[in-house]
Amino acid sequence: MTQRVGEAIVLRTWPFEEADLLVSLLTREQGRIKGVARHAMRSRRRFGGALEPMTYVRATYAEKPKQELVRLDAFEILWSPLKEPIDYGRTAALEFVAEVLEEALPEQAPEDAVFRLALATIEQMQVKKIWMPVTYFALWMGRLMGWMPALGHCVSCGLDLRGGAVWWSPAADGVTCADDKRGGSMALSAASVAEAQRMFRAPVEELAGEEWPRGRAGDLRSFAVGLLERHLERRIRSARALERG
Repeated sequence: MTQRVGEAIVLRTWPFEEADLLVSLLTREQGRIKGVARHAMRSRRRFGGALEPMTYVRATYAEKPKQELVRLDAFEILWSPLKEPIDYGRTAALEFVAEVLEEALPEQAPEDAVFRLALATIEQMQVKKIWMPVTYFALWMGRLMGWMPALGHCVSCGLDLRGGAVWWSPAADGVTCADDKRGGSMALSAASVAEAQRMFRAPVEELAGEEWPRGRAGDLRSFAVGLLERHLERRIRSARALERG
C-alpha cells in the first residue's frame, strides 16, 4: 500500500455502501482519481466540510496495487467555496467547472495546467461575478485539451479573418468567413474574438476587476461551451442550468 499526501479539488461525491461516500478528485500529481471516504455520511470528524464540491484540499489517501479506488483518510481544507456567499448562479458556475473536468479528463492522467486553471477560476466565481471566469475557464479548457481552432483564418479558404467576425458551427471544426459558413453556423463578433485573444494572454486575476455583465461576450461563451460539447460528444447540463439562472 502506498500512502500519498497532495493537493486536490473535490469534484463530486456519491453515496457508497451504507455510510461511505465515493469521491471524485482532481489531484495535482495524479490527475483525476476516485476514492472511498469511509463512514463519511455518519461522522464528520475526519472530513468536516471538506467533501463539498469544488473544495480545494490537501488530501491524505492510500492506494493498493490493482485496486481502482483509493482509500481516503483525511482532508485539510485549503480553500472552500462556502467561505463566500452562495446563490444559484455561483452554484451553477462551480458545477459547470466540476462537470467539465469530470467529463474531459481521463482518470490518472496528471494535467497540472488544468489543475491551476480550475483553481484560479473557481476562486474568482463570486456572487454576481461569474460570467468572466466561466467564459475564461471554458475557453482555456478548449485550448488546453487541444480543441481550440485558430480564430484568425478561415478553415475553408484560408482568408485572413484577424480583426473581423468569424463563423463557427457546433457540428464542424474550425471557423470560417461569411462566404464559407456552414449550415447552422453562428457568428462570433470581432469584439468577442478580441476578448478571447485577451483572455489567452492575461491571467484571470488580471481581468477580475472589470465589469462583466451577462451580456458581455455572450457569443464567446456560447462558442466556448459549444466547442467543449462537440468534443465531449454530449450536452453539458450545468451550462444549461447556468444560462437559465
